[in-house]
Amino acid sequence: LLMSGQIRSASHADCQVTEECHAPAEVELMELGPLLEEKGPIGAKGVQSEGASGLADDEEEDEEIGEVLTLPLQAHHAMEKMEEFVHKVWEGRWRVIPFHVLPEWLKDNDYLLHGHRPPMPSFRACFGSIFRIHTETGNIWTHLLGLILFLCLGTLTMLRPNMYFMAPLQEKVVFGMFFLGAVLCLSFSWLFHTVYCHSEKVSRTFSKLDYSGIALLIMGSFVPWLYYSFYCSPQPRLIYLTIVCVLGIAAIVVAQWDRFSTPRHRPTRAGVFMGLGLSGIVPTMHFTIEEGFVKATTVGQMGWFYLMGAMYITGAGLYAARIPERYFPGKCDIWFHSHQIFHVLVVAAAFIHFYGVSNLQEFRYGLEGGCTDDTLL
Repeated sequence: LLMSGQIRSASHADCQVTEECHAPAEVELMELGPLLEEKGPIGAKGVQSEGASGLADDEEEDEEIGEVLTLPLQAHHAMEKMEEFVHKVWEGRWRVIPFHVLPEWLKDNDYLLHGHRPPMPSFRACFGSIFRIHTETGNIWTHLLGLILFLCLGTLTMLRPNMYFMAPLQEKVVFGMFFLGAVLCLSFSWLFHTVYCHSEKVSRTFSKLDYSGIALLIMGSFVPWLYYSFYCSPQPRLIYLTIVCVLGIAAIVVAQWDRFSTPRHRPTRAGVFMGLGLSGIVPTMHFTIEEGFVKATTVGQMGWFYLMGAMYITGAGLYAARIPERYFPGKCDIWFHSHQIFHVLVVAAAFIHFYGVSNLQEFRYGLEGGCTDDTLL
């Protein structure tokens, strides 16, 4: 009996082992769960590998279809990124270059050897360059700040109460002509120096505006001075104003000539504007002879106007001769070259002119508009 019981127990155990061996693979898969890849039986691994390979094939097919569908979109995005990158490099990361690699239309002063802007056919890049250091930085800011100064002075003058003028309408128009000439000159100047590296066409267009602005400043400066200096002599005042306007218009017409802006004609440009300014010698001599040198230089404020003329002539002469960079090539590339000095002298001379004319206006106001037969003032 004992032996038979042991045999039955052994057979029962064998039967249990056999049942376990023939248990469905799905039960083992469910029990092993996520650890199947590491600990499952060989048969289970085979089932898993077949299922996984099937899923992988499906995923690969889906990925291939997705790649085919997204290729045009990816190419479009890549082109956009490339375009954006080029714009960033072109507009914000340019570097200054030496004179000898500039295109011919950008070559103006061969004594400025380094620090030039490259051609930048983008107005956004040109205007962004005013905050960078290069050969035009000083030229831009001297007249941009001067523009702000004269806008403020002009606004304050035009808003003065009429009680401070003997003939408010006439006198404000006279001052307005001066401020209009100054504002246009300084505006055209800083805009030209900002965008002249854009393209050859833009450079030529704004250079014509720049030179026209100089003529407008000279014409506008004559108006208040002749008005107050010949206040009691309207006939010579009208003659001198007419001559100045004709010469100024002639200078503007000459400035429209394309070759006028080339480096070869730099002395011609300086000569035209110096000639326009020196046309004031005739009315100055007339005024000085009639009033006497002492009265002309004190009450008539001619001392300030002589100083103004000297500053204009000095600036134009330095510009034409390209001094000091002619004697220090490569040393004045960024600061203190002739064009910058010319700009500073123009702003200073215009301010001195305004000061002298303001004194004349106060003198006329103090006389309450009265005139005598033996005076021009």
